[in-house]
Amino acid sequence: MERFIHADALPDAFRGGVAALGNFDGFHLGHQAVVARARELARAAGRPAIVVTFDPHPARLFRPEAPPFALTAVHQRLALFEAFGMDAAVVLRFDRDFAALTADQFVGDWLVRRLGVAGVVTGEDFTFGRHRSGDIGRLARTGPANGFTAEAVEPVRSTDGGVVSSTRIREALKGGDPQTAARLMTRPFAIEGVVEHGDKRGRTIDFPTANLTLGDYLRPAYGVYAVRVRLRDGRRFDGVANLGVRPMFDPPKELLETYLFGFSGDLYGETIAVELHHFLRPEWKLDGLEALRAQIAKDCDDARRTLVL
Repeated sequence: MERFIHADALPDAFRGGVAALGNFDGFHLGHQAVVARARELARAAGRPAIVVTFDPHPARLFRPEAPPFALTAVHQRLALFEAFGMDAAVVLRFDRDFAALTADQFVGDWLVRRLGVAGVVTGEDFTFGRHRSGDIGRLARTGPANGFTAEAVEPVRSTDGGVVSSTRIREALKGGDPQTAARLMTRPFAIEGVVEHGDKRGRTIDFPTANLTLGDYLRPAYGVYAVRVRLRDGRRFDGVANLGVRPMFDPPKELLETYLFGFSGDLYGETIAVELHHFLRPEWKLDGLEALRAQIAKDCDDARRTLVL
């Protein structure tokens, strides 16, 4: 899959494509339906299948004071698009200048001149242009005169009848329910980052950890999780992780601290992805390091048991 970051114009090989438009944070079942429809139309017409997404999320520009809420980093989304079989992805930089574009300017300058689309597919709630003045109805009306078709995909419902949405996934994670989030996304929620040096207390109690800061990711419920960890070389390890502020230590510091079962070596500076599979317990303040050691040993047993269920 070819990747283009705020490209001035797509190469000829990708012009005339069918584009899925949306932020697609989380790339859940609803987003997958939109992208799958664009891919289906593209394949039927012998055209390139393209995803057009935005970074940062528009809400980050308009509400910078809001707490972090990302379900995926942009590089994770691009990897998911590629695995989904798309031919190209375009990441549009959502800044003040881009947000100031009118709906007609977005259509004329981006969809027509720069991307040269033959078709667009969105979710029913997709909006664009200054003050959200554009929607799927506007695309459908203006598309034919600009050489493209437009259609919207209905919301996808889960087995319980509820609409699949990023909001619902965030609520599940904040409620300590990563399994529901995984069902709606079709994969576990994963925090990816570079392993940092910590205070190395884990080594003193025989549980060395790989530490990640959370950055722009949504904060799931603080606590201890059964996890699976993917290393850059493709190896995978089960493990147990504490996500939170470490109430036993001063000063409090928010971290994702992961102990990998059966791993030996140095991960500092390496990029890893930590998948949250099961919430085991909240963070607790224990009575000293020996109590902490005993509790982590129990957490490891609990994690091993839940990860084989």
